[in-house]
Amino acid sequence: MSDINISALIENRINNGILGQWYPVAKTVQVNSISPVGVEVLGEKLVLWRNEKGHLQCLKDLCPHRGAPLSHGIIHKDHIACRYHGIVVSGQGTIINVPAMKDCALEGQKAVKTFEVQELYDAIFIYIPSAENPKAPPLKVPKEFISEDWTGILCTSVWQTNYRYALDNLADPMHGSYLHAESFTLGFGSKEDLMDVEKTENGFIARRTGQVDENFDWVEFEIYNGTMFCFLDIPYPSAAGPGGSMRIVGFVTPINDSSCKVFFWRMRRVKGIQRESWRFLYRAELESKHWKVLEQDREILEAMSDNARENEKLYQHDIGVGNIRYTLYSQAKLNVDYEQNVENKA
Repeated sequence: MSDINISALIENRINNGILGQWYPVAKTVQVNSISPVGVEVLGEKLVLWRNEKGHLQCLKDLCPHRGAPLSHGIIHKDHIACRYHGIVVSGQGTIINVPAMKDCALEGQKAVKTFEVQELYDAIFIYIPSAENPKAPPLKVPKEFISEDWTGILCTSVWQTNYRYALDNLADPMHGSYLHAESFTLGFGSKEDLMDVEKTENGFIARRTGQVDENFDWVEFEIYNGTMFCFLDIPYPSAAGPGGSMRIVGFVTPINDSSCKVFFWRMRRVKGIQRESWRFLYRAELESKHWKVLEQDREILEAMSDNARENEKLYQHDIGVGNIRYTLYSQAKLNVDYEQNVENKA
């Protein structure tokens, strides 16, 4: 295959999402044992439900009989039943029962693709396999999620834009002084600065060089085998309660090539009564302010054209954007190179 065709495959893989990754898809409270839930990840439609013991099940959202969506069906004990003709499928993708025909030959066949699924800190993660990593690596946990010193509240939102724009936005601390200049927490600091990138053991930090703890002044991306997330600190005034700066831990999930879902945990380093006080203050007063900031990001990214990257003129401030783009390119190239090697051997 020519270099041009390989480049096109890599670009397509980047645009649609990297394979071999764990992605958050929903809040844990959204999936129960009463009715199934349909989700879409990297253009793949999946169905989630809980069995009688509360364990998560995840299949391709496709009845093996005629292709009807299983997410429109009903939970049948530990299994899921298609609403179209009643076909019952287990959480392992095996056809358990064809009620319309006794002793049907379809029964016992493993006919639906399964996906590995895991719950973490109020969110449900699904592993989207790649050719080089068909089995999921361990889901790397942000350190804040397992520390007794931190507490967090998860917010999610669907953005009608390619996930690449959401990641670019996170890798660009300089936009905070402009886009969020009138917000409760980000209306401070200089509007002029230089950017720097520091390589870390598992990723990189993009930071402003002229100020610290005045605005959205830095972001760190942690990149592991099968997992990528970022975190940043938003300075808080004393009126925002105990715990110092608010830390945001963020994941971005590609839904398809034109939409994504962002998962942001708002974290505070607080214990005991301060923990409960902050959580109450957040729900009662601060959450609406934070949603306004998130909406500013969503609105401007959704207003950008799908081909905005083709007309860019980047400058020094975009060094963090360049690093996250290189990360995606490297991951996509690994996907494509392995797939091509398998194809060539076949």
